[in-house]
Amino acid sequence: MSQQIAASIEFRYAAQKEYHYTQVNKHARFEYHYAELHARPFSRSRVPLRISQLCFLHDEHSCAARELTHLARICERYGINPPKAGASCFYQRLGDFEIRYERHTEFSSYSFILHDVESQPFAHPPIALVPADWLQQISGQVISAVHIEALAENAINLERENLRQCFEGHRLIGSQLRQGEASVYTALRLHSDEFNRILVVNKSLNDCQSGRVLRALLEVEAYRNMTLLAFPLAQEVSAKVSDMESKLADLLKSQHDVRTGEQDKHLLSQLSHMAGEVARLIADSRYRFDAATAYYQMVISRLNELEEQEINDLQTLCAFIERRLSPANRTVIAAQRRLDDLASRVDRASEFLRTRVDMAIEVQNQALLKSMERRARLQFNLQQTVEGLSVVVMTYYVLQLCDYVLQAAKDLGTSVNKTLIIVLLMPIIFALTWLLNRRIRKKFNRMK
Repeated sequence: MSQQIAASIEFRYAAQKEYHYTQVNKHARFEYHYAELHARPFSRSRVPLRISQLCFLHDEHSCAARELTHLARICERYGINPPKAGASCFYQRLGDFEIRYERHTEFSSYSFILHDVESQPFAHPPIALVPADWLQQISGQVISAVHIEALAENAINLERENLRQCFEGHRLIGSQLRQGEASVYTALRLHSDEFNRILVVNKSLNDCQSGRVLRALLEVEAYRNMTLLAFPLAQEVSAKVSDMESKLADLLKSQHDVRTGEQDKHLLSQLSHMAGEVARLIADSRYRFDAATAYYQMVISRLNELEEQEINDLQTLCAFIERRLSPANRTVIAAQRRLDDLASRVDRASEFLRTRVDMAIEVQNQALLKSMERRARLQFNLQQTVEGLSVVVMTYYVLQLCDYVLQAAKDLGTSVNKTLIIVLLMPIIFALTWLLNRRIRKKFNRMK
């Protein structure tokens, strides 16, 4: 029964011209995420092998398009197809040597490789075959330069003095890799050609393992130098932070002697200026500090991949590099932490002083409100007085009119007692005028 089911399934697969389940809707970066896992692989490396690598730090002129255009020029010289537009890496053989270009976030690496060349170690580096005018026109500034010589165990005398001659007499650093499958020697110094040198002696590594070891060594060299870019900046920032901390302490002490609002405002202006300087320092250094921390972690990761063991009492790469690189990294972290702490302290001091200024303004506002209240009360009393006087004045004028009317009636021959009538009208008119004034005031109050 199971054989029949299997045969039926095989028949149905054979009848399909394409896989229907591949037609499902995919994310725009679906294929990219799988391809990215295999980006920038180092080729299978068999000894003898020579590598020269230059890493160029990007500047304002180092755009990807310009670098690819420059690569196209050397490809044209050797009759090779140029890199594709937008490519972040390019691997190609140019005559006797191979070129490997890789663009990273802050730098671009150019590796030149020679295969199957036997001679005195570091005597004929691959970069010597590259046209000098083309090298000089690469955009950016060199941040890392290294020669790597990979040899078989029986191709070199591993005695200490013979190895030191390969490094111009400098003190050696070395170790066994991957449980003795290879050994590595270097001085981690610039030699007469201003390149560092690394010698790898392959004992039993296969080509794939050798390629991974070489790539780790190249990345250690590049990332180590990129890590140290933040060290002088960290020292500069630390000095500025120390000065600002002293100024902040003086400002905080002077707060106790402040007696007026103008002095508070002056201190607040100074703190605001200091906060602006701190914000500028953070903006100028944060990316460099964060990048240095990331590069340091990558250096340690690549060193751990080498699985080093001591050899002939030599100091290992991991011990040497970590001992020198860790203090620089700790300096960077400390500078970043001090800068963040200073920013928070300035903010707290500004908030405290701003609260004092707000309280002083509130006291002034309360005093002003009380003054306005007193003024309004005086104005109200004055208004009442004026209203009382206006009733008397209006009564007087009405009585004057009545006097004119009575005088006219008397002149016409009417016998009236003008004085008695005016005396009798006076309280009546006064009362009516007062009532009319009160009614008008109530009406205006309702309108408010």
